[in-house]
Amino acid sequence: MTSAALIVVNYGSSALLERNLVPLAESAPWLRVYVVDCFRDPVEQASVGALAEQHGWRALLLERNLGFGGGVNRGADAAIADGAEVIVVLNPDATLPEASARALVDAAAADPAALFSPVVLRPDGTIWSGGMDLHLDDGSLSGIRFRERNGDRPRRMWVSGACFAISSALWRRVGGFDEDFFLYWEDVDLSHRILDAGGRLVIDDTITAVHDEGGTQQSVDPGRARSELFYYYNIRNRLLYAARHLDAETYRQWRRSTLRVSYGTLLGGGRRQLVRSIAPWRALARGMRDGLRGKVGP
Repeated sequence: MTSAALIVVNYGSSALLERNLVPLAESAPWLRVYVVDCFRDPVEQASVGALAEQHGWRALLLERNLGFGGGVNRGADAAIADGAEVIVVLNPDATLPEASARALVDAAAADPAALFSPVVLRPDGTIWSGGMDLHLDDGSLSGIRFRERNGDRPRRMWVSGACFAISSALWRRVGGFDEDFFLYWEDVDLSHRILDAGGRLVIDDTITAVHDEGGTQQSVDPGRARSELFYYYNIRNRLLYAARHLDAETYRQWRRSTLRVSYGTLLGGGRRQLVRSIAPWRALARGMRDGLRGKVGP
């Protein structure tokens, strides 16, 4: 049997771990569970440690918040050192049936040059993520199911970090997540580097997970106001990605479209928030400033 590890990064979400992770871990004892706590406060970290001890998980209790990518990297390092051949990454606000976890692990073990993702659904059964496109003309994002509407715009596929499985060999080859992204776009960047390394991205529509919107900062419910951090890192990291991966002319195109695309990011949370709070506008200004300057780190 393939040795597999499940990595969940926690930041103030211990209640979600109890609700979502415990049922999966109990139904899939063949999965070794690694919970990485990105420090928020001592009480939360103690709760994570107690849950891990109660359920036999390995807890990595970090002294500071390293962001989603940094947390996954620490969990993957520990899991691979323990002999994991496949790692599965799952958001704390997502649920994954045991059969889906098994299918993801089997797929990644059979094809170690590919990253595999399920179709991620909302609780009402609609699609939250079924594969995404990054439009190379301006750096905007859309689901692959909208390709016909988007025509022949140049694009590059990417896979959400909310739930995926990858062989340890491919993870090591590409070096895991780039921690400079801290939050958001680290999965776009990882997908890019997998493709550049000759790997593949596979969305298996026979496998599903469920994302409970609003449980963490990852919420992408249209029309719902998001946090200032969501706006800031999405705006900044679009430009960080461009600096990492684009040729000079395409990078200039992205810079020219920064205000338009960034404003579109704010509109994803609805117009009402834009007249009620300064926070989105502050995130817009800071994200554009830091992204254009190439500033990295939280």
